[in-house]
Amino acid sequence: MLVGKRLGLPPRRPLTPRWLAMVRLQLSLQLDYEVYGPGCDFVFNIHAAHTARQRVLHDALTINQNVPSMVETDPATGNRYLRLTAMPGPLSVRYETTVDIDHHFALPADVAEVPVARVPAHVLGYIYPSRYCQSDRLHKFATREFGQRWQGYSRVQSIRDWVLERTLFSSNTSNSQTSALDTLLEQTGVCRDFAHLMIALCRAINIPARFATGIDYGADPVLGPTDFHAYVEVYLGDRWYMFDPSGTAIPMGFVRFGTGRDAADVAFATIFGSVQSAAPIIHIEAVPGGDGQLRVPYHCIEAISTDG
Repeated sequence: MLVGKRLGLPPRRPLTPRWLAMVRLQLSLQLDYEVYGPGCDFVFNIHAAHTARQRVLHDALTINQNVPSMVETDPATGNRYLRLTAMPGPLSVRYETTVDIDHHFALPADVAEVPVARVPAHVLGYIYPSRYCQSDRLHKFATREFGQRWQGYSRVQSIRDWVLERTLFSSNTSNSQTSALDTLLEQTGVCRDFAHLMIALCRAINIPARFATGIDYGADPVLGPTDFHAYVEVYLGDRWYMFDPSGTAIPMGFVRFGTGRDAADVAFATIFGSVQSAAPIIHIEAVPGGDGQLRVPYHCIEAISTDG
């Protein structure tokens, strides 16, 4: 501590107490479709993922059509996929769950970057370019903007802030073809586009980053009804830390559904056939935990993770 004082370092503050860290969230969602052809196949990624710090207490799935369905878990990512083949006519899929999230907290100054030589094998895939995150084409730009900054959590936070400051959140300004390069040029988009741009910039300077999807508690109601949310997880130290480059939600309130290289890996619904869809109906709330205490997600200054 004396060395810290001589160097003029700020005093270390205690982490958020553990009893404040765990939150219990309850959510429901309903997806409605009109199926026009026989044998229309659906792959949904709408189930809460099982992670080291996200515990699924309750799951309930209701499908209005009497058709076989199955839920499979990807052992590598923990993503859970619902698969079914629908018949012509209305299709309604309703999912409800309750999860306990016991966040890992760390002081940002203690979270370091991982040299490429020490990146674990299962993380390496998230350092390469992907369909929507053309990090190879952003290498010179990212190196110029962020290459000389102090390495660690603060450099990743600066990338997140840069994306937020230079990109306008606006609905219906992008489509399924919009990539990180498009968002950099157009400077507008939705949460998916913010995430792709941040991921591409991180990878461009050799920081592993991945695309995460789920439902977010605490989004600004001005943005409209609760919807699916995309955010970013970056591998620092020995785990994946969460960042919200769109700035529209509270990271402590994210319920994770899936993670992948980009949106192509974790669409909430992939449909093979002729279908018309309606807007999803989603509700999420914080509820009392097992001890009867209600803990509501809030913005914090610590680095937070639901991994490891």
